[in-house]
Amino acid sequence: MRSTMPDAPLTIARILRYGSTVHGTSTVGTWNGERFDSRSYAEVGERAARLAYALRDRLDVSPGTRPESGQSVIGTLMWNNARHLELFLAVPAMGAVLHTLNPRMTAQQLTHTIEHAGDRVLIVDATLMRPLAPLLSRLSRTVRHIVVAGPGDRAALAAFAGEVHDYEELIADRGIDYPWEEELDERTAAAICYTSGTTGDPKGVVYSHRSMYLHCFQVVAPSHYDINSRDVLFPIAPMFHVNGWSIPHAAFFTGADLLLADRHSRATSLARMIEQGRPTFSAAVPTVWTSLLEELDTHHYDTESLRRVFVGGSACPPALMAAYRDRHSIDFLHGWGMTETLGAVSAALPPAKMGADEEWTYRISQGRFPTSVRFRLVDAHGAVRPHDGRATGELQLRGPDVTEVYHGGVGAPPIRPQENFTPDGWLRTGDVGRITPDGFLTLTDRVKDVIKSGGEAISSAALENALMEHPALTEVAVVAVPDDRWGERPLAAVSVRRGRAIDLEEVLDFLVQHIDAWMAPERWTIMPAIPKTSVGKHDKRRIQLQYAQGQLDVVHLGRRSGGTPSTRPPGSAESEA
Repeated sequence: MRSTMPDAPLTIARILRYGSTVHGTSTVGTWNGERFDSRSYAEVGERAARLAYALRDRLDVSPGTRPESGQSVIGTLMWNNARHLELFLAVPAMGAVLHTLNPRMTAQQLTHTIEHAGDRVLIVDATLMRPLAPLLSRLSRTVRHIVVAGPGDRAALAAFAGEVHDYEELIADRGIDYPWEEELDERTAAAICYTSGTTGDPKGVVYSHRSMYLHCFQVVAPSHYDINSRDVLFPIAPMFHVNGWSIPHAAFFTGADLLLADRHSRATSLARMIEQGRPTFSAAVPTVWTSLLEELDTHHYDTESLRRVFVGGSACPPALMAAYRDRHSIDFLHGWGMTETLGAVSAALPPAKMGADEEWTYRISQGRFPTSVRFRLVDAHGAVRPHDGRATGELQLRGPDVTEVYHGGVGAPPIRPQENFTPDGWLRTGDVGRITPDGFLTLTDRVKDVIKSGGEAISSAALENALMEHPALTEVAVVAVPDDRWGERPLAAVSVRRGRAIDLEEVLDFLVQHIDAWMAPERWTIMPAIPKTSVGKHDKRRIQLQYAQGQLDVVHLGRRSGGTPSTRPPGSAESEA
């Protein structure tokens, strides 16, 4: 028997048409430093149409309707704002490929990703022209057009050999009835995002229309972001990071209003935006919530509208989640994802009918995966581990929004490095954790961050979470450093809350009340702020490099014999403390 249902392609064009008509009165606001400048979704749809006409007719952008057809790649070097939203919708909806560039990458990484993706057009925020200038002589070989969005001095682009355009002039006087490619093959490329490249060149992950559409269904569900038309969304996570965590598309998908911070990312600015824009939902990495908490604890802001936030990108310390809950009545929804999974694919919504303490153990996990994602834990020898809440292994995934290869570059076939994929096609996430019988994931570390001390494993995440309970610390990163006797030992890098002084001996004594004493670091360093990667995570590789080069002021403390150690590295006797 054959189905009687039509095979209608799932495309970004459908989301654009729906959001700009059915939810045409919903609004997107962009922060200008003092207030939100707003425009309706209907206006966004009209401007997206004008943009598509301009790209096709003026800049010779080639739409592609099938996976094997030629598609132009449009690079964007922009902040979270309404113009970037127009590009998020128009470029894939017309059949081209959106490539969101991360302005926090190094010049070498930016050049690599632009050339590797094959960008022919770059659309650049006027405030980011100067960082782009050193790359122009090389990029002129491949990039044909640069479009500048917003007012600014174009002198920085003088070395560019191609054409320079103004965004508003380019889209002016264009039609608003663009024939969106609704019938293009849903397997066609819609967007490409690159990994952060902390351990090598960034790798490209190409998202299809189908994967992005299905991911929208997932993230708006009650078991995930739980978004509907009554919400006001405030995604602090950058739109250039993993497709903006799907929130820009989810807004048009549901009709929820959208607030965008543009380039304003300081805690004081974010607090003012929350007070003025009154969002109901927000999303960011833990380091953003850490800095914002200090601002909210120090000054009074009206945050009553904000009832739930999503935190991902890296594991969130339970102490941080508890602080928001207890002091500001804001619930955190913990989740997990990566570039290779099109953003967050798990969320920690506790099961029903639980007491507060039991519910909390679920909330601080990374949560459950949706039905579309297959998951397993695999040990170092390739054996699949049970989901019993105790056994640990590397998390591996498969599913419609989980990549199975990386982009190979212009004209090259896709690549499948064995360190990233298993021979049978599972994604090796590099994260180590355990899974309960009812499907809740708890990550214990990154494979590369596990500290192997005297034959025993130390979880850097466990040490970080315990240290974040200390009231004087705002940020903590624990890394493995070489040790002559044990092979590796932990180094704790800590940042101290404003106006507080700490005694590292006291901090160490505090730590061993929460962990096995032999795990406690002997090496400590105090930093004004923990270094961050281009996507706002703690940059552990940089801390290790600074330690190796003798750039850190390291304090050595004696080993403690307290706590309740269950295991110790061979020879770690009490007398060695």
